[in-house]
Amino acid sequence: MPRHSMSGCTARTTFHLIGPQSWTAVPAALVYDSTDPFAVRVRFGDDSAVEIDVHDDEAATQAPDLDDTDPDDEGSVEWLLSRDLLRAGLIGPVGEGDVRLWPARNGLDVVFLQLRAPSGEALFEVSGAAVGQFLRETDALVPVGAESELLQVDEELTALLRGGTDNPTSH
Repeated sequence: MPRHSMSGCTARTTFHLIGPQSWTAVPAALVYDSTDPFAVRVRFGDDSAVEIDVHDDEAATQAPDLDDTDPDDEGSVEWLLSRDLLRAGLIGPVGEGDVRLWPARNGLDVVFLQLRAPSGEALFEVSGAAVGQFLRETDALVPVGAESELLQVDEELTALLRGGTDNPTSH
């Protein structure tokens, strides 16, 4: 079950690393933060997150610690994906280069995620239903098409052009 606050949501799931002769279950978390509205983080090795019932009013108002798994921890890896890319991967093949997604054929509830890095590549499968539910949670926080409204690009650009290093979003 996803956990969320007004600014983000996290859903624990299992990705299956597909090997040449077998697969390995890899605990992971899909993480969305509305302050970075175009992005979804996939934290592999995240088996420490605590699930919160999002229907509990008290729990729903608590901001989750979006950094409860340090990507630098041994055994934990974080990849940053486009929310639109993840959504498109539910219905057809997308991506080029380091990140590619595609749904399984024959109506199976599986989405494949291929990740490439200089150190190697990995092919994962994950439940399409779990990804779809997570994306619906992100849509409730930031509707598709409204992402740009949350960014304060003009203020950040003005500060950058003035040579300022202050974060304009921390007023």
